[in-house]
Amino acid sequence: MSEQEEVEKRFKKAAQAIIAAGPMPFPLTDTFIKILQYYLDEKDLEFIKAFKLKPSLTMDEIKAKLTDWSEEEIQQQADSIAKKGFMFNQPSSKGLMVYRLMPIVMIGAFEYQFMQEKPTDEAGLQRLKEISELYEQLMKELGGAIQRNYDSMVVTFEKTPSIDRTVPLRETAEGKTIKIEKEVGAEEQVLPSQTVEEIINKYDDIAVGNCFCRQYREMLGETFDIGISAEVCFTFGKSARHVIQQGFGRRVTKEEALEIMKNVEKAGLVHKAFHNKSDIMQEENSICNCHPAFCDNFRLYREGVFAILNTAFYLSQINPDECTGCGICVEKCPMTAISLDADNIAIVDESHCIGCGLCAHFCPADAVCLKEGQRRVFIPPPRMAT
Repeated sequence: MSEQEEVEKRFKKAAQAIIAAGPMPFPLTDTFIKILQYYLDEKDLEFIKAFKLKPSLTMDEIKAKLTDWSEEEIQQQADSIAKKGFMFNQPSSKGLMVYRLMPIVMIGAFEYQFMQEKPTDEAGLQRLKEISELYEQLMKELGGAIQRNYDSMVVTFEKTPSIDRTVPLRETAEGKTIKIEKEVGAEEQVLPSQTVEEIINKYDDIAVGNCFCRQYREMLGETFDIGISAEVCFTFGKSARHVIQQGFGRRVTKEEALEIMKNVEKAGLVHKAFHNKSDIMQEENSICNCHPAFCDNFRLYREGVFAILNTAFYLSQINPDECTGCGICVEKCPMTAISLDADNIAIVDESHCIGCGLCAHFCPADAVCLKEGQRRVFIPPPRMAT
């Protein structure tokens, strides 16, 4: 085997471990390898070999696998790969340092790459443009694989835990409280925080970075004028400490975070909370503020690449007596869950509503309220014409 073939083999092995570390079933293509080559060197590949069977390891477990490496070498290499977005190196709640291999996407190298400020030099921007084009090609390849194996992938998606949780807007554009319809006879239950204010106030460590989807799309030549800067991506607690330590975002106070969130709601973005282990009863680790035009959560669904896997606690309800048929809710709904009927009255497709509250936020007639009730929203990706 030639030296080049040996290197290619090592990249493929690293790719397999990185794919296994994430929730998206990427095919191992030349594009995937090219992306890894953009980030990783041969020493990185040697280090990643330790994570072949398990994505999270302690120092002792790594030392048992990389017997020729000193503890100092392991720590240095973990720190180096963390700067590239492929390693989460933060202590557990019990103080034990755990090293977790990160995937390409959701949440990994892609998000951390584009959360950062873009380079200001021409060579750096060109390099970022090239990696953006590789990511775009990778998503097309993933979409092709999903569509070719559509029926089996839908079954897989249906069994997958919800990726995110919608945190609804609570005020209209005029600053009035959105009406909440309580469930009649509902049992008392412990719920995760239902407002961004509650989430922010729980944490001392808060970081904000740029919307990775928006920066990525801008590098592909798309432009967006939504009246707010790209700095709207939040992480909390241990995740915030990681983001700050690696330079992916900046530390903000609770007051700064709340002010940014106010502007987010004015711009009509959707709050999506992510939890440790995708368990809504565990702590939140981040909030994405998503716009359907550039957010990959929505775009990958529309393009047949990934399912909507969401936990919602509210459902949009239209009062037909108040609805004027203006169509603003139809325009603003990120899931195209609202349409106008033959009488020009808005109606909601409950299976597609994620309870974000945008329709109520922007309705000039106050004809929309939110009905309480936990739901899992599962929507398979559309089957695309071939």
